[in-house]
Amino acid sequence: MSHYQDLFQFIFSGLTSGAVYALIALGFGVVHNTMGIVNFVQVDFVTLGGMFLFTGLFSFGLPMPLAVLFAIFSVALVAMLVERIGLRPSRSNNHLVLIFLTIGISIILRGLIKLVWGKNRMAVPPLSGETPLHIFGATIMPQVIWILLLTGLAITLLVLLFRYTRLGLAMRGVAASENAAAVVGLDIGRIRMFSFGLAGALGGLAGVLVTPITTLNYDVGVLLGLKGFAGAILGGFGSFPGAIIGGLSLGLLESLAAGYLSSAYKDVVAFVVLLLVLCLKPEGLLRSR
Repeated sequence: MSHYQDLFQFIFSGLTSGAVYALIALGFGVVHNTMGIVNFVQVDFVTLGGMFLFTGLFSFGLPMPLAVLFAIFSVALVAMLVERIGLRPSRSNNHLVLIFLTIGISIILRGLIKLVWGKNRMAVPPLSGETPLHIFGATIMPQVIWILLLTGLAITLLVLLFRYTRLGLAMRGVAASENAAAVVGLDIGRIRMFSFGLAGALGGLAGVLVTPITTLNYDVGVLLGLKGFAGAILGGFGSFPGAIIGGLSLGLLESLAAGYLSSAYKDVVAFVVLLLVLCLKPEGLLRSR
């Protein structure tokens, strides 16, 4: 019986981590589908989500629901400024140049985070109480339930946005062909900026959800972001269903490896999976070659 309890514990832990990776992977996919680049600033959007949550709670004295909304919208605003001020002035359309720009902006943004919030580790309270729940013999904290519910809600809203709104249709049009989208009168710059804002909101939500169960630091999003990137590669970079499946699969693999092998392998699993996928199936699980 204990064996099954341990298994359920590892599964819930893996789904928790995987949901966060899926949100980050979706953020990578939104920008990639619109601009064709890998946006490495996504890792810092995760950090900013936790930082703005901390500010909303302890500097502004906001209640938790308002602090969460404040954090998500603040990160979305920062993300739109990154596109408008950091990327759009570039006169190059070379994807490699733009990717290096995102790396440079990420380093600058991390320095600004360090200046504003400092280098000390901080703690953020969970979204609700800390009384554990017991499901199939596994002990689950309420924060885990929030992570799974809000991730599911975010994915649902994202699907509705892209399928049933004019803005979502415009973003899909730009992803399919920028030239055709420009011919029919779509504002490419505005759509790109909104895609960055959407990616920032997803990254900010990931930061809001994960920092209450980790310590908050100026570079806390780097490792999480790279794992989200690995999840996006695993599922098929740019594929939204792939981002979800890749993120959840990676979280489960991490948790099972840590539980049945050693916790020392937990952070190694993501990058071993990334190498294997790039060598054996570089298009990912849900993309055709």
